Amino acid sequence: MSGNKIMVVDDEPDITELITLYLERDGFDVYQADNGEDALRLAQSVKPDLIILDIQMKRLDGIEVCKRIRIESGVPILFVSAMSDDTDIIHGLEVGGDDYITKPFSPSQLVARVKAHLRRHQGNGWNRQVQQDEVLSLGGLTIDIPARTVHIQEAEISLSVKEFDLLLCLAQAPNRTFPLDELYALVWGADSMGDTRTLMVHISNLRKKVEPDPANPQFIVTVRGVGYKFHYKEGTSHVYR
Repeated sequence: MSGNKIMVVDDEPDITELITLYLERDGFDVYQADNGEDALRLAQSVKPDLIILDIQMKRLDGIEVCKRIRIESGVPILFVSAMSDDTDIIHGLEVGGDDYITKPFSPSQLVARVKAHLRRHQGNGWNRQVQQDEVLSLGGLTIDIPARTVHIQEAEISLSVKEFDLLLCLAQAPNRTFPLDELYALVWGADSMGDTRTLMVHISNLRKKVEPDPANPQFIVTVRGVGYKFHYKEGTSHVYR
């Protein structure tokens, strides 16, 4: 994994230097920006393999930077913020963030998260390449794995990289219940450390896109007290309005 390009965007120099120090110790090439406008220009020129992005910044905040990057790239974006409010976390994940970590944080924990995301996202960033060869058709929902596309009946729906990975993980084992921590580990490639808000926000976003009635999910079902499963009975087809 040595030599991967990591872009660190934060307007606090001490934080940026600390993150850079630990990443460079592990052999990463680190590029820095201290505001959103410079971050967008740097991303275009460097095309990083992963972005560590602060939310609160001058000259474009992290939310807007993430939204603009998502127009053209599925590069992993890890939000780092002093804010632990659920609303801010949800907003960051809804606009395309893959994960988050709150300040203060353990630098070694951050590096571990970076490595996990890079393992899971190889080929899903600026130049996407998928080697799998399979199409899943389940109750009106079609998942083309090599093309990384999802269709509901004949209409293609747009999913983020993490939403696609999460749907695929569930759909490849229909009717199997995945505990929250296990599902997080499978899709994010890291230990959730007991915080599964990232997973739950992505499940909510995914339901809005693939369920006939997101308030009463038919595909992605909650197993109370355990986790989630992809509900499917062979020969059935869900009805979309």
